[in-house]
Amino acid sequence: MLDLIGAIALGAAAVVLASVYVSAAWHGRRRLAMMLAGALAAWFLVVVACGATGAFDALRGTGPAGMGIAVVVPVVVLSYWSMRGGALSEALNAVPLTVLIGVHAMRLLGMFFVLLFWSGRLPAPFAPSAGWGDVLVGITALPVAYLAATGAPGWRPAALAWNVLGLADLVDAIVLGVASSPGFPLGFGNEGTGSNLMTTLPWILIPCFIVPLLVHLHLLIFRRLWHRAPQASSRPGQAPAPHGSR
Repeated sequence: MLDLIGAIALGAAAVVLASVYVSAAWHGRRRLAMMLAGALAAWFLVVVACGATGAFDALRGTGPAGMGIAVVVPVVVLSYWSMRGGALSEALNAVPLTVLIGVHAMRLLGMFFVLLFWSGRLPAPFAPSAGWGDVLVGITALPVAYLAATGAPGWRPAALAWNVLGLADLVDAIVLGVASSPGFPLGFGNEGTGSNLMTTLPWILIPCFIVPLLVHLHLLIFRRLWHRAPQASSRPGQAPAPHGSR
């Protein structure tokens, strides 16, 4: 039952995240939006296929190395294409900061890690750390987005601190997940329960699709906070001013 609920919830989360990217490019850039939607859909289907075939299984597949590539490569590709300039960069730069922050409320789904730990299907410290960390980031996402939207005093340090926490939580989950893989040297999964469950459906959607998008959103938030012109601080939910506008 938990797997079925997880499949529905994680599938919905993947759609919401993908819609942030596609909707950003839709207005005036429909061809780009359709291409982006196609690329995201293809990526999603590849991840599903990997989960169904056990491509990243620690014993019969590529193991942590393959999983690591599946997490890192999308982040690198997204970062390159969104930060090198051009239509995609302009489209993402137009997404309100409040949306980039608020969408992380979905990380309340990190409670699945805790439930899987309680049911003996994922190990500690990986599952409790990743789960409660995500819940904390998810609970605070909307309040931080509200501070940014209203331009409340101290909203920028609050957003920066929250963003650091959110990204650190994802990195921590990735590191502990890899270290908990069965057979990983000096890891946490050499005996008893390991993290191999994360290579199967529907849970593979978390490290191989959802996490890379969330990491990229954190990078976009960092860029938005870094490049915001001083005079734009009265409207923090808007896109940053061009670099030459100061």
